[in-house]
Amino acid sequence: MIRDIPTSERPRERVLKFGVESLSNSELLSIVLRCGTREKSVKDLSLEIISMVGDISNFKDLTLNKLLSIKGIGYVKAIELISVVELSKRIYASNDKKLIKINSSKDVFCFYKDLFLDKKQELFYCLYLNNKNYVIERKLLFMGTINKSVVHPREVFKNAYLSSASGIICIHNHPSGDVNPSIEDKRFTKALVDIGNVQNIPILDHIIIGEDNYFSFMENNLI
Repeated sequence: MIRDIPTSERPRERVLKFGVESLSNSELLSIVLRCGTREKSVKDLSLEIISMVGDISNFKDLTLNKLLSIKGIGYVKAIELISVVELSKRIYASNDKKLIKINSSKDVFCFYKDLFLDKKQELFYCLYLNNKNYVIERKLLFMGTINKSVVHPREVFKNAYLSSASGIICIHNHPSGDVNPSIEDKRFTKALVDIGNVQNIPILDHIIIGEDNYFSFMENNLI
C-alpha cells in the first residue's frame, strides 16, 4: 500500500522534491487514481491498467467500458481517467494548430495518419488552413460505416467560414487499406473543388489514407 512506502518515496512527495517528470508512468497514474481498494493497492491498479493498454501511447484509445472491466475501477475512477485523457488530447491538438504548417501531401500523411490507426470505419476530416498554410482548425465531419462515409459539402464549407479559412484539405481513410479513390470519392471531390472555386476557398487536396500509404488527389493531378 502507498502508506507502507517510505514517505520520501511516495509519488506526491517525489513530485514536490524532484518534479513531476521524475515519476514513472505507473506513479503518475497512481496520483490520478488517488486510492486503491481493499483487495488492490493503487499501485497495483495502475500497473494493471498499463498492462492492459500495453503502451503509454495507447492511452488515447481508453474507453469507459475498457476501464470498467478492471476490478477495482468504478464509474468515478473511469470517468476521471478518460477525462484526463481527453484533456490531454485537446492540449495536444491545440499545440498542433499553432505549430503545424502544411507544405506537401506527405506532411498531411505524416502528421495525421495516426487519426486513422486501427479504425474499422471511414472517418472524414477537414483541415482548415490560413493563407500561410498553417492549420487553424481540424474537424471530424463524419464517421461512417466500414466502407462508406456521407458528407455534405455544406458542412465542409460551413466550418471554413467559421474558422475564416483560406483553404481546405480533406482527409479520409479506406479501412480496407486500398487507397485508390472510388467513383464516389472522385465525384465528391470534384463537387467540393467546384464549390471552393466559386466561394474562393479552394480545396487544396483530398487525401485518402490506408494502413501505411496514401493517395493524394493533388499529387495525381485530380485537383
